[in-house]
Amino acid sequence: MTRIIATALVAAAAFTGTANAMVNNAVLESQVSVYAPNADLSGLTTAEAAALLSIIHGGDTESEKRSAVRAIVN
Repeated sequence: MTRIIATALVAAAAFTGTANAMVNNAVLESQVSVYAPNADLSGLTTAEAAALLSIIHGGDTESEKRSAVRAIVN
């Protein structure tokens, strides 16, 4: 039973990593440009890109999103 749970956890971790790595740069750039025009996204890590998408699609106000996005990209 322990082996099945361990296998399931490893599989879930692998799928999560794959999903995070599949962030489309063109989509990210177009969405970030609404909140931070001319932002340079070339040095972003996968975690930062995922955080940006989370902020953009979150329930905060537009000004809160703008501030949070600019804090990551600047």
